[in-house]
Order: sequence, then structure tokens, then C-alpha cells
Amino acid sequence: MTRILIMAGEASGDQHGAALARALKARDPAVHLFGLGGQLMRKAGVTLLQGIERLDIVGLPSPAELAKALQTLRTLSDHLRANRYDAVVFIDNPGLNLKLAKVAKRAGHRVVYYIAPQLWAWNYRRIRVIQKVVDHVLVILPFEEDIYRRAGVPCTFVGHPLIDELPENFDVAGLRRELGSSQQTTVVGLLPGSRQREVRTLLPIMLEAAGRLAQSADGHRRYLFVLGKARSIPLALVNELLARAPVPVTVWDDRANDVMAVSQAMWVASGTATLQTALVGTPMTIVYRADAITAFLVRRLIRVKWLGLANLIAGRTIAREFLQEDCTPANLAEDAIRLLNDSGAARASTAAASELRARLGQAGASLRAADAILAECRSPAAAPVT
Repeated sequence: MTRILIMAGEASGDQHGAALARALKARDPAVHLFGLGGQLMRKAGVTLLQGIERLDIVGLPSPAELAKALQTLRTLSDHLRANRYDAVVFIDNPGLNLKLAKVAKRAGHRVVYYIAPQLWAWNYRRIRVIQKVVDHVLVILPFEEDIYRRAGVPCTFVGHPLIDELPENFDVAGLRRELGSSQQTTVVGLLPGSRQREVRTLLPIMLEAAGRLAQSADGHRRYLFVLGKARSIPLALVNELLARAPVPVTVWDDRANDVMAVSQAMWVASGTATLQTALVGTPMTIVYRADAITAFLVRRLIRVKWLGLANLIAGRTIAREFLQEDCTPANLAEDAIRLLNDSGAARASTAAASELRARLGQAGASLRAADAILAECRSPAAAPVT
């Protein structure tokens, strides 16, 4: 009986882990799945490890976050040493997962990494760890396969899971009715991120930008603002920040796709959501602001021209990026006005969506990943790292 442990450390990892779990069950209904994740993975048939919380940390951790991370690392390390699995699958989150991959390999487990560290963007030195402890890397961006293969790491490009997760069509008229929006109303979407620290930093900037937009010289428009709240963000936190908002904002919980589809312009926190928005075809502005120390370290390590994933994959600027000191309410409002008044912005976003879909491969990423993982389970186990 095949036993697989899926390690998803963040909210986006829970989503991808759930899709992977469903695919593994479809390929092998008898497979036993265990994991670190959230409710999506649990609903997909994964037995979650008890007493271990998922970690959603960005930037330098606070003392409390660091203490929790160290406790989680110790607990998971003990679990990997005490239990036997045919494969341990790590999803994204390299800060924690590469440390645990070392433990898993020393304990004699087969190690598969799905949605691998973005070595092409920063911290290429991680390749040395991956060479030693990862048996197979499953990548979701087409150019990543060559990077890992040149480093001697077995690698398979499976395609991007977002292609499977995005609906082909949206009932935009129905979504507008739900918002109480007429055809003359301009809808602006806010996606401030899936981590609490991101939301505390970015949502107030977006809300002030919304107030500026509503009062701008472009004020002949009637605006509606809709916030896509990630499942991982407490509603109490959002309500606390919205209490100081200069304009009314509608909150849609765990409905990022709908927010993208109904909006005519978006402010989006840098991350997977920028690619998601680009694939939907909505004009957007990419934003981010980290603490000063994290920003300093990233600037020293970053190896790419853009931060937004949509721009990186396209290899060109399909959405402007306002980062750190440039991430201001004035800049966000100004760029939204530009997008809304540029008759070609919507056409350019639609063209970019088609271009990105072509680059990201065919649907079925999770099934291809499941096939590769099950094949790895049937292969001879590699020798533990000493």
C-alpha cells in the first residue's frame, strides 16, 4: 500500500496540495495520503498531521514566528524519522521545506519537490542542497526544466496548475449584479495577499488609493471596490482595516477568480495572484512592500528584472510594478486611472493572457505530477544522505 506525505507550508501550497491529492487518488484510489496543509487538503482526502500548524511567513520572521517555525521544524523532523513513506512531496516554501528535505533524505525517504524553488530568480546556491537530497523535481514553468537538468537533477516539466484551476468562462454580468453594479459602474479589485503581514502592509495603501481614485479628476466615474480576501486571512483583520477605509469596499471571501473577472482594473500583491490575474486577462498594477531589512537582502540576492510572476514569465512588462518606496497610494491611483482611460489596456491584457497560456503548457499539471510521483514510489529508493 503506497503511503505519501505531502508537505505544503503556505496557503497557496494547500491549494496545490489539494489538487495533487485529488490527482493521486484518481490515479491510485488505494493510495494513503498524509500531510502538512489546510482544509483544502483535508477535504481532498489527506490525513493532516495532528498538532502541527501550517506556516505562512514572509520576510524576516518575528520572534514569535521564529519560535513557532523552530518548533514545527523539530516536530516534523521527529515525524520523518519515526514514520515510513514511499515518497515525501514538498510543495514550494523552500525556506522550511529544504531543511526538512535534508531530514527526509537522511531518514531514507524518496524526496520529490513539486513547484520547486525559483533558483533563476534568487539564491541559486540552493541548487547544491537540491542536488544532494531531492530525487526528482517537478517544475511548473517551462524554462525551469533546463536549469535543473543542467545541474544534474532529475526534472520534469508538468505544466502550471493554474491552467486547471481557472474557469474557462465567467458570468461577468451575474457577478456585476451581485455587486449591485450597473454597466456604467467601474469596478476596481483589491488583492492584498494571503499572509497577514502582507495584508496589514498593503491593504491600507490600497484603501487610500481607492479614496484618491474616487476623489480624482477621473471622478465622473462611479466606482465600486471589491476586495478578494484569501482563506488564510481572518475576517476580523480585514474588518479592522476596512473600518478606516475612505470608501465602501465589498469583501468576497475566497473568490479571487471572481474578483479578477468582474474588475476592470486591479491592484495585486506580487505573487502567484499576478499570474492568475494575467491569465484571466484583467489589467492590473503589481504592488509590494516588505520591511526594510528584508528589502535590503532581496535587492542583494535578486537575479531578475521583475518581481511580478506574470512579467517574469512573459519576459516583458505586461503590468507596472510599484515596489517598496514606490508603493504609494498616489502611484496606485494614478496607474489605475491610466489603465481605465487607455482604450488599449484591456486588449493588451487579453493578448497577454493568450500568450501566457501558450507558455504554461496544457491542462493536466496535477495529473502529470501525480504520475511522476507514483512512478518515483515504484523506483528503488536512493541511498540516504550521510
